[in-house]
Amino acid sequence: MNVPPGGIWLWLPLLLTWLAPEVGSSWWYMRATGDSSRVMCDNVPGLVSRQRQLCHRHPDVMRAIGLGVAEWTAECQHQFRQHRWNCNTLDRDHSLFGRVLLRSSRESAFVYAISSAGVVFAITRACSQGELKSCSCDPKKKGTAKDSKGTFDWGGCSDNIDYGIKFARAFVDAKERKGKDARALMNLHNNRAGRKAVKRFLKQECKCHGVSGSCTLRTCWLAMADFRKTGDYLWRKYNGAIQVVMNQDGTGFTVANKRFKKPTKNDLVYFENSPDYCIRDREAGSLGTAGRVCNLTSRGMDSCEVMCCGRGYDTSRVTRMTKCECKFHWCCAVRCQDCLEALDVHTCKAPKSADWTTPT
Repeated sequence: MNVPPGGIWLWLPLLLTWLAPEVGSSWWYMRATGDSSRVMCDNVPGLVSRQRQLCHRHPDVMRAIGLGVAEWTAECQHQFRQHRWNCNTLDRDHSLFGRVLLRSSRESAFVYAISSAGVVFAITRACSQGELKSCSCDPKKKGTAKDSKGTFDWGGCSDNIDYGIKFARAFVDAKERKGKDARALMNLHNNRAGRKAVKRFLKQECKCHGVSGSCTLRTCWLAMADFRKTGDYLWRKYNGAIQVVMNQDGTGFTVANKRFKKPTKNDLVYFENSPDYCIRDREAGSLGTAGRVCNLTSRGMDSCEVMCCGRGYDTSRVTRMTKCECKFHWCCAVRCQDCLEALDVHTCKAPKSADWTTPT
């Protein structure tokens, strides 16, 4: 089912050349000014009319999205850091993750969910920081309310997550809604799961007022949790992702294996099994694991046996500078010595042919 994924992936790297600051990747290298928003929105390939309209009307929101890409990409890489596929981005590629997203796999499901969540998070944060013309703090959080601890006053700046979700749904989902195929429905489902994940961790924070902090009066506001909580939650959903097939009338999903439960709106869904990501495979978008660092003592996915796919590993002796012999000095400092530490680093051997594989 190698259907082009649509969504934000085909146009995002080009949009970032306009929106985002340099962060070490070759397509994060320039920032235009002046009338560039209209020129850029008109020339980015793959945008449907609704996306182009929103791009024209809200260049400040587009910029907020661009600035948030590094954050959710880093979160994806953190979650997959010990796996064969490690959410690696492809420099100079027409899409951020290359051909891996052409497969309707669990990895694609996670990427769509974490990116959708990242768009919500970036827009909502920009609202609260006063960076967007079209939104600010949550206007509904005013007056007096009650919780389990008693009465409190809404104050401060509550994160306007409803605006973030609304804009993200309108912009990110626009292209998928043009399609009627299975992959579009899969993407829409996982996009929604990502948006819901951010709102799940919205928390109430309060400040006490009164004599000696007696908390006779409280001012409270709603704030998003650190994005790591969303990443950890979606990682658990990735591990429990449900393989589905289209139902007979083509309007929804049914589980591929009748022994499993029907997916909820919070679950991630996928159609195709993942490749093993052991070797470089252009069609699968796999870079392989040759040269990846593995853990000799682990029994998990980062173990040398699993990471290296049974090919074995090379060991090299390296030295690094560490802090040692640390002592506390009154008052109040900790002073350490700089010491050289020698350790063994294990890296996966390359397969017999290190070239890209091609289908036979």
